[in-house]
Parts: sequence; structure tokens; C-alpha cells
Amino acid sequence: METLEYAPGRSVGVFGDPAHPTVLLWHGTQTDARHTVRSLAELLAGHHLRVVVPDWNSHADDRGRADLLASVEFAQADAAGPLAVVGWSLGAVAAAGLAIRADEYNVALQHVVGLGGAFMVRDPLSGEMLGPRLSAARVRAPFTLLHGAADDVVPLQASRDFAAELEQAGWPVQVIELAADHGNIAGAQYNSAEDRYEPTDDPHTRAVVTEVAARVAAALANPPT
Repeated sequence: METLEYAPGRSVGVFGDPAHPTVLLWHGTQTDARHTVRSLAELLAGHHLRVVVPDWNSHADDRGRADLLASVEFAQADAAGPLAVVGWSLGAVAAAGLAIRADEYNVALQHVVGLGGAFMVRDPLSGEMLGPRLSAARVRAPFTLLHGAADDVVPLQASRDFAAELEQAGWPVQVIELAADHGNIAGAQYNSAEDRYEPTDDPHTRAVVTEVAARVAAALANPPT
């Protein structure tokens, strides 16, 4: 892993071979929490992917918009082709918002993957709900939505409902339900004393995130149509 800056004072971890397809991986609602998804990034890199993992601040005045868009620009600069974007929780909402406004943001996307996506909240990029813009999008990247059946933070129904909206608007989409919770789907564990997610070496979490990485790699290789 190499640590760089994607903007002044903003850190990003880069995993894997630069010649491999690029995946931009966004963490969820925390400030500068790329470390929480490090195990997932390492596992994805093991599937012959270049993985770019930026810090971003979901609590900033702009909801993290500047960080997110700067990280897209950074990831695209050395990408061999269109980006895949994998987002966890609020990061999944941002990834969906990026896809919906891909023309506006001047980004070519190969695939969008949501992990426990909180699709019932507003997109941090636009500040708007996702649904109303779905039918207006010209280019429609495929979506894969992975969600844990044991997620007690964001209900599984959030991914099911968003998938139904995508499908109705003509977007390719698949939903994959896993034996996972909101943290371990991304390789993290909730620390209630600190009120935050943290990386963990717990064997069960490791097994879950290993399956998630394999599922993501398979989806990128065989997207829904």
C-alpha cells in the first residue's frame, strides 16, 4: 500500500498494481476513516484490482462533496479505463449519486457497488434524494447492491427499495443478500464506547469481508444487464 495525497492535506491509500482496473472505495459516515476499509481494499487488490481509498469528511459543511470529487479526479488520472466505485453505507449513496450525475461530473463509470447502502438518505454530492434523478440520466452504469441480512443500522429493505427504483428507471441492477451486519460487510466493527467503526482482525469479520471481496470482483467481471 502506498499513501499519497489526492488534494492538499487529504490522504489516500493506493493498493495493487497500477496496470489493473481501478476501483475507488469510499468509506461511510465518519471523518477520514479510510483505515476502516483497509482489509477490504487489500482483499480486492488480491483480485487483480487497483484500489484507491481516500479519506473524506462526511461532517464537512459541504457534506464531503469536495473530498469525494477530488478523489474521483485522482483515481481517474492513472486509471486504465472507466472506474468502478464501491461505497459503504453513506459512501454507497455518494457512489450512486456519482453515477446518476456522471455526465455532470465528467466521469466514466464501469460499475457501482453498494455495501449496506443507506439509500434512504440524501446524496452527499448533490444534497438531494437519489430517486428523482434516475430517469434523467443518459449513461446508466450497472449496480450491484450487497447488503447484510443482519444489518441493524441500515435495513436490507433500503437496498431492495433502491434496486426497484433503479430497475423501474432502466438501470441494470442486482441485489445480493449476505450473512453480514453493517460493519463486517466492509471489514469493520462498531466500537460503541467511541461511537465509531474500526478495523478488526476478528475471524468472523475476516470471513465475511473475504466473501464480500470475492463477490465484488465477480460482479465487476460479470455485471448485471
